[in-house]
Amino acid sequence: MGAALKLLIGGPALLYVVLFGALSAGLQIFTRYARYVSILKWGCLSLLGYVICAFIVHVAWDAVAWAVVWPLLSLKAEYLMAVVAVLMGTTISPYLFFWQAGQEVEDTKEGAGARPLTRGTGAERIHPHPDRYLYRHVDLQPGRLLHRHHHRGDTEREYRNRHPDLRTGRRGAACAGPLTFAVFGVGIIGTGMLAPPALAGSAAYALGEILSWHVGLARLPRRAKAFYATITVGMALGVALNFSAIDPIRALYWSAVLNGVVAVPVMVMMMRLTMRPSVMAGFTLPLPLQVMGWLATATMTATVGAMVASWLK
Repeated sequence: MGAALKLLIGGPALLYVVLFGALSAGLQIFTRYARYVSILKWGCLSLLGYVICAFIVHVAWDAVAWAVVWPLLSLKAEYLMAVVAVLMGTTISPYLFFWQAGQEVEDTKEGAGARPLTRGTGAERIHPHPDRYLYRHVDLQPGRLLHRHHHRGDTEREYRNRHPDLRTGRRGAACAGPLTFAVFGVGIIGTGMLAPPALAGSAAYALGEILSWHVGLARLPRRAKAFYATITVGMALGVALNFSAIDPIRALYWSAVLNGVVAVPVMVMMMRLTMRPSVMAGFTLPLPLQVMGWLATATMTATVGAMVASWLK
């Protein structure tokens, strides 16, 4: 975000990093919950920047269509790591496990006439709030469509060596003139403002639930001090990393790989828990979702296993 703003208006990128971090933390801690939710929802419009860029720059759509139908597969360690990072580390991630789950509960409690759900049948069992089905569908699908493309089958290192300015997004932003440059930069900033609440918030929700803290962005800061302190520390660490020699793109990539590996045991535990009436009461998973969930878990397990096996060769 700091690099994108520097490319747009000039100035010190690291100062922008600090300001963005402070702004994001401040919005989470001090903004009224309903207002903050509204800000995040309108902020999602920034994702359209990437769609616009796709139609402005030259894209070999025939090659894209063929790659979707018949992708190039490989058992190389670099390829398997990319699969784990993209298909699992960014899709089945802490955002889904903790932050979104916490927000669903919080939205329910904040709604008018809210009361605990104690039973459910049919559609309500899968979607207790039918009006949110479109939200969930639209919210989750884009992440599943992301694709990391290694040009000409290059390894990550070879690709990065040929594009050394990839780490700041400079090449991507400037590849097709001023309009694409501006749209891409705004897209990075807008999307970036959506990410810190989910990432720092997921850690706060997870830690808070384990330690029985008062959690939730709807709570006043004085009522959930440890929860908000965790968010603040997470944001501060993220800002501090920008002042180190760590490559931010490489850090994001390896964190996605780690998320993918950790997702396997978490998915196994979640599947087991959601099938137990003693835990879920009337909301145990119906058979179709059980089958889909275990297939996804098995696929993830096999992919991570193949990646680890490739390292041992």
